[in-house]
Amino acid sequence: MAVKIRICTGKLCKNMISSSEEVFGLPNIKSAKKRVLVNKTKAMQNKAAKSALKTDIKKFEAAVVEGNRSEAEGAYKVAVKAVDKAVVKGLLHKNNAAHKKSAMTIKLNKLA
Repeated sequence: MAVKIRICTGKLCKNMISSSEEVFGLPNIKSAKKRVLVNKTKAMQNKAAKSALKTDIKKFEAAVVEGNRSEAEGAYKVAVKAVDKAVVKGLLHKNNAAHKKSAMTIKLNKLA
C-alpha cells in the first residue's frame, strides 16, 4: 500500500510517495509500523524546514557581503522570521535562535 505525502515549505511543495513495504523486518505491531512511517514523514518535513531556514540565512549573508543595505534589510526580516518559526517548530533552541538573530543584527548595523 503506497501512501502519498505532501510536504510544503513556504512556496515550495513536494509530493513524496512512501510505501508500507519499506517497514518490513522492524516492527510487527500495526501501530509501531505506523509510528515508523509517521516518524519518517516528520523527519522529511524537519529536514525541508531546516534547509529553508539555512537558505534564508545564506541569502542575508550574501546581501551583507554584497554591501546592499536595502536588500540586506529585506533579507534580514525574512531570516529573523524564519529563525523565530524554527524555534516554534522545535528545530532550534531559543538561545541558539537569539544568538543567530543577534549576530545578524550586528552584521546589519555594521553596513553603512
